[in-house]
Amino acid sequence: MDHNLTLYNSLNRFKQPFVPIHEGRVGMYVCGPTVYGDAHLGHARPAVTFDILFRYLQHLGYKVRYVRNITDVGHLEHDADDGEDKVAKKARLEQLEPMEVVQLYLNRYHKDMEALNVLSPSIEPHASGHIIEQIEYIKKILDAGYAYESNGSVYFDVPKYNRDHPYGKLSGRNIEDMISATRELDGQEEKHSPLDFALWKKAAPEHIMHWPSPWSEGFPGWHLECSTMGEKYLGETFDIHGGGLDLLFPHHECEIAQSVAAQGHEAVRYWIHNNMITIEGKKMGKSYNNFITLEQFFKGDHPLLEQAYSPMVIRFFILQAHYRSTVDFSNKALQAAEKALLKLTDTYRRLNNLLPAEKSDVQLPDFMKACYEAMDDDLNTPQVIAQLFDASKIINAASAGEIKLSADDISRLRQLFDVFLIDLLGMNLGGETESGSSMKAFEGAVDLLMDIRKNAKAQKDWATSDLIRDKLADLGFDVKDTKNGVEWSIKK
Repeated sequence: MDHNLTLYNSLNRFKQPFVPIHEGRVGMYVCGPTVYGDAHLGHARPAVTFDILFRYLQHLGYKVRYVRNITDVGHLEHDADDGEDKVAKKARLEQLEPMEVVQLYLNRYHKDMEALNVLSPSIEPHASGHIIEQIEYIKKILDAGYAYESNGSVYFDVPKYNRDHPYGKLSGRNIEDMISATRELDGQEEKHSPLDFALWKKAAPEHIMHWPSPWSEGFPGWHLECSTMGEKYLGETFDIHGGGLDLLFPHHECEIAQSVAAQGHEAVRYWIHNNMITIEGKKMGKSYNNFITLEQFFKGDHPLLEQAYSPMVIRFFILQAHYRSTVDFSNKALQAAEKALLKLTDTYRRLNNLLPAEKSDVQLPDFMKACYEAMDDDLNTPQVIAQLFDASKIINAASAGEIKLSADDISRLRQLFDVFLIDLLGMNLGGETESGSSMKAFEGAVDLLMDIRKNAKAQKDWATSDLIRDKLADLGFDVKDTKNGVEWSIKK
């Protein structure tokens, strides 16, 4: 079928048909983590969201260059232009070199992403590895007249830029309103306007991360790295820029201003933002005492958690909601996601054990078409999941002997689950990861018991057969004898 993929463009605030700049190729840039702490649920959502887009674009046949940056310098406390660099602060507190901090938390981030079955990007550049390029980018903005030097620092002149180009077009904000709402901060006197943001900051004597530049020994501002690395790896204009909704302003707004100032035109055609995850209605943060890392979710060792939740449950929980909607975490919501995923897992196992009939006595809906239409409609993963549950009803009825399915029907249903549940939604139901290997061993052990019970029944050893069934029931399993053989599942 033809695919008319539409994506919600945050710049224009409506869905647009996706047409890449270069036929057959897509450039995608996503803001990655700032590596000064462990990844939390808020990091998981953009990672999973743009993993889905990456998977689907590749599935449609595009060659995708996916760039996800690593912020390891310039991200200051309070997101202001004064304060301590977050990586440097962590290094000082833990008595480590800054790059030790970066590598420590980057390794943990990668481990968490692997557990969530998030594919690796094509390129993962570090801000600290592109200082020369950022200096050259600042020179372009200075030459264009939209920046100024002040006491060894360089600032972007927002009011001057706004006279020629609309600053605030991505967020829909008005510059006069922004100025009136801007609070006074210490150390801002070297700026011409409180809205001006740092392109380069002169380093204080105690600052441990700094580089030489034409203006001072210092470091680049946070917003600059994405503009610079996006241009380097994807060109002056590229297809998609993504990130969390919290980055829309000021980070992505500043990126637009930088690219227009340096290049004379905008760099990005489609801006895509995933919405936030709240915890029982509150924004997640250490000040609310509701900051839960992914590792804590996986192990269940946080006071707000009633149990541990596997990485695939976390991934499924995220995908049950559309990426542009808010998701509220609660133990009840995650437990519901766990039960729903377990039902699909049981169905998938039953599907792979189904024996075909000579002729089907039902007419299968076109589930594949419906799922493709859902994905084409701005990555509507909740609708894909709904279609998989509708297909599950048919599979479970066939497994129970209530209906018959032909070999062709079973093949089509396997294709549906393999393409959408496994490949595109990325649900690892028994892969090569540690958790996947454990699940595979677990299922193999139970299947072995089923074979022993089957042999016992064939030899009319009812005592052994009943013993296995009853012991498994005590452990929380449902064991059923059906026309297609013995089925087992974990009690809901």
